[in-house]
Amino acid sequence: MDTKERGSFKGSLGFVLAAAGSAVGLGNIWRFPTLAAKDGGGLFLVVYIVLALSFGFALLTTEISIGRKTKQSPLTAYSNLMNKPNSLWGSLGILSCIVPFLILPYYCAIGGWVLKYFVVFLTGHGTDAAADGYFGGFISGPVEPVVYMAVFLIACAVIIYMGVNKGIENSSKILMPVLLVMVIGIAVFSLTLKHTDENGITTTGIDGLKVYLVPSLEGVTVRSFFGVVMDALGQLFFSLSVAMGILITYGSYVPDNTNLIKSINQIEFFDTLVAFLAGVMIVPAVYVFMGTEGMASGPSLIFESLPRVFTSMGKAGNIIGALFFAMVLFAALTSAVSILEAVVSSIIDRFGISRRNATLMESGIALVIGVIVCFGYNLLDVTIPLPGGSEGTILDALDYATNYILMPIIAISTCILAGWVLKPDVITGELTKNGERFARKGLYVVMVKYVAPVFILFLMLVSQGIIKF
Repeated sequence: MDTKERGSFKGSLGFVLAAAGSAVGLGNIWRFPTLAAKDGGGLFLVVYIVLALSFGFALLTTEISIGRKTKQSPLTAYSNLMNKPNSLWGSLGILSCIVPFLILPYYCAIGGWVLKYFVVFLTGHGTDAAADGYFGGFISGPVEPVVYMAVFLIACAVIIYMGVNKGIENSSKILMPVLLVMVIGIAVFSLTLKHTDENGITTTGIDGLKVYLVPSLEGVTVRSFFGVVMDALGQLFFSLSVAMGILITYGSYVPDNTNLIKSINQIEFFDTLVAFLAGVMIVPAVYVFMGTEGMASGPSLIFESLPRVFTSMGKAGNIIGALFFAMVLFAALTSAVSILEAVVSSIIDRFGISRRNATLMESGIALVIGVIVCFGYNLLDVTIPLPGGSEGTILDALDYATNYILMPIIAISTCILAGWVLKPDVITGELTKNGERFARKGLYVVMVKYVAPVFILFLMLVSQGIIKF
């Protein structure tokens, strides 16, 4: 394979920002604050940070090391690692490529929703977005969601088409610092908010911050605490972009002289910081104007609750709303770019075709599937049964198949491969090939061999409804 075709990061900063960009996505913006508000605020934060430094660290380390060691994308990395093209472990690479292939279309559909709301607030029509039924009316239209999805996908494709250095690395160096500045700015503004209700009771952003930060142990039992741990584990698992082929892909572009241990620590820090600040942005603002009941989960928090909050701010609402959705758009874009690159890189490595053709091929397929996802709310409005007795749309079905079935299987298998088949020394040897000191080596070995696979298996069984607590 022509290494020039694959490309590589020029420096560790580009790699860290790109990998952090893949981790900092929509899940950090809407899911992290919701779970923190639900699970006792500071209690959830403490549990999350502990898991990030242990569980998340092990998965990050394994996948990035596999990528750099093999210099291959996920589709071919596992076979390369085993030196057996037709080994059973090679099928793990196929699964790792299928995941981003399935995620990209529906992620672009959601990215299109974010783009729509950014345009609405930017053009001064934020009041319309806050009206009851606006979001439902938007996604039920067969044309507009498709147009916004296509624009979002094209933006991702252009970055990927430009290559690893000129496209992914350079865009990350621009988008990630801007994203961080916007997150900090909106978070600070959120703390300055205050609102007096019809009963004369004034609520401030600091009151909302206390709800977010101060651990609430009231009514906490062993069972409920275990629920907090599982929520934090689930958020961490999906937040860090593990088991999606992304980190293996980005790891394959890292030069051999890069200090991987230092880079992994920085990625952990970036992801946790933005997730934390997302809570500082959202929880105080929603609490001031809507109380704890306003902390709805999932997309409704972004597309229904927050537009009402921005409208409540008066004339500044459109400006703050536009800035907020610009920030969310950047977060969605950096993640979508990494998802697309995982597939494009796999096509390049496996079939030896050019980046141009691989990008056009995958983008075309994603566009078709993305249209089907958008039609799932109008022309193809069907109810799909999901495990546990729930039901969902086409988007929900794709999300469930990837996040709750394929990704846990990949993560468990990767831990078994690194911990028991290859042995941890293969991974730690890659980390310390330049003489680096691996202070958390003992922790890594314990996590990858024992704790991580057991925790992920348990999480998978809980999500399937096989284990109930």
